[in-house]
Amino acid sequence: MDLRKTLNLPDPDATIPMKANLPSLEPAIQAIWAERNVYARIQEARKDAPVFVLHDGPPYTNSPIHIGTALNKILKDFVLKSRTMMGYWAPYVPGFDTHGLPIEMAVTKKLVDQKVEHTGAALRKACREHVAEFIGVQTTQFKRLGVFGLWERPYATLDFAFEAEIVRTFGRLAEKGLTYRGLRPTQWSPTLRTALADTEIVYQEGHVSKAIYVAFEMDKTGAFERYFEPIYAIIWTTTPWTIPANLALAFHHEFNYALVSVPGHTGLYLVAEALVEKLAAKLGWEGWEIVNKAQGEAFEGMTFRHPIFGRPSVGVLADYVTAEDGTGIVHTAPSHGRDDFYTGQKYGLDVPNTVDERGVLTEVTGEFAGTYYKDCDTKVVDRLSELGYLLLAEDFVHSYPYAERDGKPVIFRATEQWFVAIDPERPQMVSEIEEVRWYPEAGENRISAMVKNRPDWCVSRQRHWGVGIPVFFGKESGTPVLDPVAIEAVASLVEREGSDGWFERSPEEILPSGYIHPETGETEFTKETDTLDVWFDSGSTNLVVLDQQVYPEWKAQRLHWPADLYLEGSDQHRGWFNTSLILGTMVKGAAPYEAVVTHGFVTDEQGRKMSKRLGNVVDPVFVCEKYGADVLRVWAASVKWEDDVPCGDNVLKQAGEAYRDLRNTLRFLIGVVGSSRSPSTQVEGDPVVAEEVIDVWVLAQFAALRARVLDAYARYAFGDALRELHTFSRDTLSRFYLDVVKDRLYCDAPDSPRRVSAEAACRQIAEGMVGLLAPIIPHTAEEAWAKLGHTDTVFIETLSGEEPIVSPDLLNIFSQLLSTREAVNVAFEAWKGTEGLKDSQEVIVTLPPDLAVVGFSPEDVATFLRVSWAEEGESLGFRRSPYEKCARSRIRRPDVEQVEIDGEKVALTARDRAVLGV
Repeated sequence: MDLRKTLNLPDPDATIPMKANLPSLEPAIQAIWAERNVYARIQEARKDAPVFVLHDGPPYTNSPIHIGTALNKILKDFVLKSRTMMGYWAPYVPGFDTHGLPIEMAVTKKLVDQKVEHTGAALRKACREHVAEFIGVQTTQFKRLGVFGLWERPYATLDFAFEAEIVRTFGRLAEKGLTYRGLRPTQWSPTLRTALADTEIVYQEGHVSKAIYVAFEMDKTGAFERYFEPIYAIIWTTTPWTIPANLALAFHHEFNYALVSVPGHTGLYLVAEALVEKLAAKLGWEGWEIVNKAQGEAFEGMTFRHPIFGRPSVGVLADYVTAEDGTGIVHTAPSHGRDDFYTGQKYGLDVPNTVDERGVLTEVTGEFAGTYYKDCDTKVVDRLSELGYLLLAEDFVHSYPYAERDGKPVIFRATEQWFVAIDPERPQMVSEIEEVRWYPEAGENRISAMVKNRPDWCVSRQRHWGVGIPVFFGKESGTPVLDPVAIEAVASLVEREGSDGWFERSPEEILPSGYIHPETGETEFTKETDTLDVWFDSGSTNLVVLDQQVYPEWKAQRLHWPADLYLEGSDQHRGWFNTSLILGTMVKGAAPYEAVVTHGFVTDEQGRKMSKRLGNVVDPVFVCEKYGADVLRVWAASVKWEDDVPCGDNVLKQAGEAYRDLRNTLRFLIGVVGSSRSPSTQVEGDPVVAEEVIDVWVLAQFAALRARVLDAYARYAFGDALRELHTFSRDTLSRFYLDVVKDRLYCDAPDSPRRVSAEAACRQIAEGMVGLLAPIIPHTAEEAWAKLGHTDTVFIETLSGEEPIVSPDLLNIFSQLLSTREAVNVAFEAWKGTEGLKDSQEVIVTLPPDLAVVGFSPEDVATFLRVSWAEEGESLGFRRSPYEKCARSRIRRPDVEQVEIDGEKVALTARDRAVLGV
């Protein structure tokens, strides 16, 4: 008789296969999701549920997605799927950032290479086509990651309706008096030929500048007239090319300044007293002495001679002057620095146009006109040296601002730009930051410091691909029109024709017939040619998508403002979080988010930035093709997202191993219930209650696990959730519970109460585990859910369940049991080599009183401890089992007896004899 055929072994076809083959499985699952419109199905199932809104920060549409984009989208999907399964309706309107310089540059290069028109309407048309291509590419790639969303109606900042709302947002700020056009020094890219905002700047270490110490001769007055020698104020600067633009020297009103005499020098030097020793060492002064002192305020209004041009350079006072480095006297060029500019405004200084948009010095700089600013460093140094006013020139390595878009240095340059005034709303913004929940908490201090210190926002760009700044000017006066009627006329046009309408149509075609300038009475107008900063586009998304909800499909999502959550990389403290806060506060009076989660950047496994040069770039699409999206998602869940996130082959292989552990546990559980011969444990009908003590215990353990996982999801602690699930799967299930109940499941009669109890527990755990894992490994969860007999998607399920009532005594008993099992396993590993035994089921264990297991039958104790039998004794020990091995269940027990089956003698336990009826 083939006893194997009498066992209740799992049917391989009733469960998920051991080998997942995710690269093939996942597209098939996604096709089912698309066919059944699972996103809409979830929306219907949650139509009466509370709403949780995660507002999507739009990725830039200039390329396929990279691993950082994939991490961000997967983390968002964890949030949305977990909130959905926690009983919320969590809509997701994905977004795309579609204007700006990188797209314009890429498209211009392509058009130039093709030798076709690359300006105006032709350029904008090509940019629109370029963006449409990459919206399609990225959408396909995001779906491949398993991300659910309203992909048929995402938001894209180039949509006509969206552009119109951006125009209206500018208009709302203008109505409040928060926009203005002014001459200000802005960070300017000579290579890109446009102004840049702080959000478009990165500071690079290791930049080398030429630092110089320069003498400015004082026009002596008052107490200084008694000195026969000339007096020179010394300044230090790392931008020699700005010396031609110098108009002032800044002193600190509270500092003491020293007149220093140096043997062998033909004049006295004026520097901050606190810096004399440091400066003397730097300049090689020997035998120097201080001959007089004066407080900084004494120099206000005094004049000094420009070392090259001989014109007056006025003494001014400024609080930003420090006595930590330099000389305590700051070279001030109002055209080339924010502090310089505002100091110049205070003292009525000119703001000359000394550098053009290419970074070339203009005619006002005299002999330096026509020189590129960086080349001018050398010319200025040489001229100062020739004139005798250069005290020292040396290389200086420091952090310097670069344009993020092209990686080239930027300069400060005074130009006419459009600004959003920050000061009127700054206190409210700082207050709003304090009301937001920040994950991690350090994010609050980071953005708060940025908002407290940021200058007015320069929102104009000298580019073509973007939303035009909706401002007209009086043709004669040049006075801007910031009238709501005029701006709404622009918005209405853009709504019909897009931004092309603004660029292509004349003021007469746009403005209402007979429109009159509200300030000057003019009837003829010109238009602004600059475009809005793309950060104004993305900063407006909360207003357009969540507040205005310009499309019916968005209204159907039941979105609300403010969002419950923003989730982006940590660089967005200075970017999207910042600009969204500015526009949300200015338009709606509050922050546009209730909570903000920030994650780190993806690096290689050595913590290095990924680059093609290093050959360490991880392509998420390739990972999906090789390992599967679910493995990539396990990686995303396993990392500590608050910090920079390593990724590479080794890390992905570890994620694959964790995935296989989870899959194998699910495979066993589903195999048990999928192969069930007991109708009472199937999907239909009343659920069977697990009654065996160990089954009740494991369900209590699972209920506690579920509570911990849901808490982790609620805290966005996806790594905690995954670790809890993996640990429970490995330790509680695979290494203990499933190991213990296999005998019951395989060998008991199909309808025996003990077996049915185990099946019931396995079904509850299988379904619960699939649900808890679904946010992390959605494709595998859907596959497993179908194998469990369900015809609808797992994502309409709610991650909750009844908490089993378990007595503390039972929990204590199992705590003792697990301690005893661990002690027995450790002792057996040390003992087995002495007897040549490998299997603990071949031995009888002697348990001392402190390891005794009470409350169970001897058979159960033997099963729990995975031994042939257990006896009481004085100390822990082992001996070979004298009992015969059961031919069916492969265990050695005292009740094993020889019986005859089909003329053959067979050793069977009492249980196995009863099942076979012999």
